[in-house]
Amino acid sequence: MKLLLYPLPGNEARADVLAQALRGRCEVQLAGCVVHRFPDGETLVRVQPPEPDAQAVLLCSLDGADAKTVPLLMAAATLRELGAARVGLVAPYLAYMRQDRRFAPGQAVSARLYAQLLSAQFDWLLTVDPHLHRIHDLAEIYTARTAVLHAAPRLADWIRDHVERPLIVGPDGESAQWAADVAARAGAPVVVVDKQRNGDRDVASTIPDLSAWPDHRPVLLDDIISSGRTLVAVLEHLRAAGRPAAACVVVHGLFAGDALAALRAAGAPRIACADTTAAIDGVERIALDEDLAGALLELAHTAGDER
Repeated sequence: MKLLLYPLPGNEARADVLAQALRGRCEVQLAGCVVHRFPDGETLVRVQPPEPDAQAVLLCSLDGADAKTVPLLMAAATLRELGAARVGLVAPYLAYMRQDRRFAPGQAVSARLYAQLLSAQFDWLLTVDPHLHRIHDLAEIYTARTAVLHAAPRLADWIRDHVERPLIVGPDGESAQWAADVAARAGAPVVVVDKQRNGDRDVASTIPDLSAWPDHRPVLLDDIISSGRTLVAVLEHLRAAGRPAAACVVVHGLFAGDALAALRAAGAPRIACADTTAAIDGVERIALDEDLAGALLELAHTAGDER
């Protein structure tokens, strides 16, 4: 099996690392994918033609998905048209997973619609910890074969190596099972906050009693930082209660708007994210490339060509 790795703009460094990790385990080659934007806003995509029977793998983390999706779909369709045996996607961050139901009449159920768009062009998809709530498995909405890499072991390693006597704090009920998993791996106690969201930037949180762990340093653990207001609310409560400054550890660091500045102002001295999105100054990175390479290789081997 030969893999051709096609990084979309901004994903070249990851492609280099993945290619290095895959060499010796399969035949792998980096291939070109050029995206040109015309003055009128339209896009032209040009890919290196695939070799016969090679499997084409597009690399594109889907933060800022609206600007990335059209070029991505064009590249996938072109690779298939030019003879790729299969077309796969490695998207460490998978967009449009939060709108998983119709919350008001007439709303688009974006998670399902986006899944249809990607499934129409890709044979398989590899991602990291998608935001699953009412949808419990990607197979419920994706017809393409899917695989999910879990960042919990790497996050737990980072916490164990960088925080003395950590106390894992899950910022809401949805995080309870995941926070407990990371805490068990890190050998740390865990508590979960009661959160009420009143709007995109209006979050109220009730912190449980932490008196049983007076000498522990809180570590706020979440899957996504977007506006950051969920973590800001918890940080402010912890500071008001006289707790030590809390670290923030998350999988996907989107940092929309002033999120990073707000977290700093609320008292977060250290923020660490898995490297599923672009690097940001002052945010520590938790590398997943070795894990992604292994998961990619397994999925590419097992995914059937159903087209």
